[in-house]
Amino acid sequence: MNQPALPPALADALGHAASDRRLEVLRRLAACGSISQAARDGGISYKAAWQAIDTLGNLAGTPVVTTAVGGSGGGGARLTPAGERLLAAADALARARGDVLARLGAGAAMATTGLRTSLRNQLPATVVAWRRTSGFVTVTLALGGGQALTARITRESTELLGLAPGRSVLALFKATAVRIEPATAGTGSLASGPDANRLSGTVVRASRAAGGGECSLALPGGLRVVGFAPAGHGLRAGAAARAVVDEAAVVVGLAD
Repeated sequence: MNQPALPPALADALGHAASDRRLEVLRRLAACGSISQAARDGGISYKAAWQAIDTLGNLAGTPVVTTAVGGSGGGGARLTPAGERLLAAADALARARGDVLARLGAGAAMATTGLRTSLRNQLPATVVAWRRTSGFVTVTLALGGGQALTARITRESTELLGLAPGRSVLALFKATAVRIEPATAGTGSLASGPDANRLSGTVVRASRAAGGGECSLALPGGLRVVGFAPAGHGLRAGAAARAVVDEAAVVVGLAD
């Protein structure tokens, strides 16, 4: 029997299936009927499990889990019909995607094409380490060409993404969050504080508008960063420059 088409909102939630472990939480919950047990089985915190459930519900526009407190049955949790359909569709998509990639012999480059975002800077990176700092987690990412980037995310996001040293990820950030400035600029000119990333490169193109404008920077290893240079920057193609972006503006994503 053919499954009815997913409502657009449920399809939006499904679009995030390959990016983290949220649907894994739903699968474990369906099997055991307990959010706390699903969290333990998945090796994540109870808070992270609830974050996964709440996020999927927000994306779907409808609850994907319903809970019962106490009673003769002892309470528990189960998937709503929307949650069941979400899992069924995710499993079907995973099978179809695997078949297509197997036929085409597609590699990692094709695997990343499913990620659609307005963030113009999307840099392949590898997790080097992560550490807890003031309630957050600071993740150190290695970029091709020998430079490093740090991102500040929540502990729950770290768990749901399954981050560990050696994991391939994407570092994403808006062009408007990046300040491009001459390599000779002093630290006092930096717009961001001590938690800012500073990536060295060479100007590829720069706006000559009096008020400043968009600037593209080539990094070692063939990567490019797009940002904005301030008024009077004086940058020209071929000049040494650096891109400054605060670690809190860096998003860590998975595309596999």
